[in-house]
Amino acid sequence: MARTPRVAAVAATLLLALTACSDAADETATAPAPETTTASAPETAPLLAEHGLEGMSGKEIVDHLDRLGGAERPADLTASVRPAELIVSDGTEELAVALPEDEFYLSVAPYVDSSHECYFHSLTTCQGELTETDIEVTFTSSDGEVLLEESTTTFANGFAGFWLPRDVEGVLEVTHDGRTGTVPVATGEEDPTCLTTLQLT
Repeated sequence: MARTPRVAAVAATLLLALTACSDAADETATAPAPETTTASAPETAPLLAEHGLEGMSGKEIVDHLDRLGGAERPADLTASVRPAELIVSDGTEELAVALPEDEFYLSVAPYVDSSHECYFHSLTTCQGELTETDIEVTFTSSDGEVLLEESTTTFANGFAGFWLPRDVEGVLEVTHDGRTGTVPVATGEEDPTCLTTLQLT
């Protein structure tokens, strides 16, 4: 009987690790899903107003939330980036906010030592290894066109976000402190918005 609290603590720690970068789709496996609504003018929805997001477009909400870190992140809000929409939820209400038709948001967490699995980027729970780190980023399409080339700094959550053209394939390259990593990327309607497999070596 004395081992029970320890087992419970280990289980709780494991659950936290598994859900550290979860999204709304993951959570439906263990809890009833809130009803999703798509408002004609979601920027005026009460759910967004309660979290200071009123008046923002889907793109603006993504850019705002992905830059928050630590205590700045709303503990009672999840925001999952899908290819065509942003799913925002407080556990009881869920709202789908449209994202630009011609742009695809890819959030990238380059790493050296440790990473985690992720498919749809969670703006309020995902955490990468390299926080506030200067990186060089290039995205070259499969036909050789350089679609992105810039120097940037990862956010407090260890990610860097990029609005890429939709329906393209190519290779993303990230360089930091003499280390470089590359990974194939696609921006179609079924592709991941969260990239955590780019290791710098």
